[in-house]
Amino acid sequence: MLENIDYQAIINDILLPWGSKILMALVIFFIGRLVAKGIVRVTEKVLGRSKLDTMIIGFITSILSAVLILIVIIAALEPLGVDTTSLVALIGAAGLAIGLALQDSLKNFAAGFMLILFRPFKEGDFIEAGGATGVAEKVSILTTIMRTVDNREIIVPNGNIFGNNITNFSARDTRRVDMVFGIGYDADLKLAKQLLCEMLENDERVLKDPAYVVAVSELADSSVNFVVRPWVKSSDYWPFFFDMQEQVKLRFDEAGVSIPFPQMDVHIQQ
Repeated sequence: MLENIDYQAIINDILLPWGSKILMALVIFFIGRLVAKGIVRVTEKVLGRSKLDTMIIGFITSILSAVLILIVIIAALEPLGVDTTSLVALIGAAGLAIGLALQDSLKNFAAGFMLILFRPFKEGDFIEAGGATGVAEKVSILTTIMRTVDNREIIVPNGNIFGNNITNFSARDTRRVDMVFGIGYDADLKLAKQLLCEMLENDERVLKDPAYVVAVSELADSSVNFVVRPWVKSSDYWPFFFDMQEQVKLRFDEAGVSIPFPQMDVHIQQ
């Protein structure tokens, strides 16, 4: 029975035509993918020479890469006899169906576009958004990548960020440091205020304008509380805050100004 098979006809009519079509499709796919990568790299370099933020560049190139790969796939299917016009229509219909099923992903995509458009933060800004706090590193199509102060990576959906409050601690050049220091009721009030003012006057990081504030804010249960509110550069915020905690304790100890701890007097009646 095998002797009746015309192998030459199979080769000529099936293997050679389809083999050449498959080979052509593979060539188009691999060459097209290389060309697409080249276009993305060139676009990235051109945009890099502009004043655009790197997060905007990454967002644009990621979308461009996805579109070009889709075009390459459609072009590679054409030698195989696939009706690309119908395929595009089919992809559109499938995209609509997938879009309805993946509403959250579309929401994140739209939010990513809005973040790039309005730019509430840029790369390197320290922000609080989407329930996370850290340095913004990248806005991709669906997510934003943040790095915490202890070097952990947090990936937050764009929809969670754009749909909620965004606090950008790096947006302004200066920040006010709000601190509260308590002294005992038997301590010298004027001396404590003088020491606090001297520490602020002698610290070069404290800005002259706006002026700092040192005032009694509360007669608390166990202490008399001072509010201390100097202005510093945003980059000096945490170094100044930590130094101030240490310096106040040391200076108050040297001057004999007590810093009380919570306490309660108990009177027992017979």
